[in-house]
Amino acid sequence: MANAQDFTAVMKDMMGAFPVDTKSVEDAFKTQAALNEKLSTAALSAAEKSSELSGKWAKDTLAKLGDFTKVKEEPADYAKALSDFASASAETAAENMAAFAEIAKKLQTETVELLMAAGKDMTEEASSAVQKAAKDATTAAKKAAAK
Repeated sequence: MANAQDFTAVMKDMMGAFPVDTKSVEDAFKTQAALNEKLSTAALSAAEKSSELSGKWAKDTLAKLGDFTKVKEEPADYAKALSDFASASAETAAENMAAFAEIAKKLQTETVELLMAAGKDMTEEASSAVQKAAKDATTAAKKAAAK
């Protein structure tokens, strides 16, 4: 039966000839984690504002509905109350939808700004890492050729 060759020494020599810069991997991880934190903060802030707006809208609607359900003197007053409620609800809906749109617009702007800044940072880091790796590989190749 053929004996299996031990590649441990071969792999160790090969990996030693091409050193890996773990600092660049750590830096990339930290950069990604910082970006995720900023994106999460922006999203949570928008969600909080949306939630507050929804709660306020519901509270206002219930208050108007309370006025609508009060006993009226004349039957025509019920029609007027319904008309007033519908009119006020439509106006409130338009205002709140505009407010939701502003929240979404702000979140979109923040997200684009964060991604653009992160892209610039990552490009600079990648360029730096590639230059260092090329320098290290050249040095390792020269050492290997000299042996």
